[in-house]
Amino acid sequence: MSADSPIDWLTWKGEMLATILFIIKDGEILLIEKKRGLGAGKINGPGGKIDPGETPLEAAIRETQEELLITPHTPRKLGELRFSMSDCPDILCHVYRADDFSGTPTETDEAVPVWTSLEKIPYHRMWEDDQHWLPLLLTEQSFLGRFVFEGECLKWKQVDIDVRW
Repeated sequence: MSADSPIDWLTWKGEMLATILFIIKDGEILLIEKKRGLGAGKINGPGGKIDPGETPLEAAIRETQEELLITPHTPRKLGELRFSMSDCPDILCHVYRADDFSGTPTETDEAVPVWTSLEKIPYHRMWEDDQHWLPLLLTEQSFLGRFVFEGECLKWKQVDIDVRW
């Protein structure tokens, strides 16, 4: 990967606004195997597009409820991810973490719940950028990640830590 970004991040603007939320509890992380849409077949956290009039936090809670039939407790924003994509609109994704939830994680037509040990996160089944910022979320460090993808291949990355939201 080259050191210089092919994108002018100062003028970049995400066309698609999205969220992702991870629940960490008892030494495990609740992930999903996505069944449809962007990233189908990959492991990720629940999340998706922010609806008009909805805040990022409201969207993160709603998406978790829709995909896993659970409600996260007191999610907090730890990061933002900015994606320049070659085959879909650029994405600005707000990243949240929660440490508890109500309900039972349940398979839906969108996702299969996957609990995994924090030491055995299946990065090989996730988007390539996840390995660069998910460890920061696990240690509760705030971050801003910028990524350039060509198809599903990561071409450039930069992750800043201790960002204030």
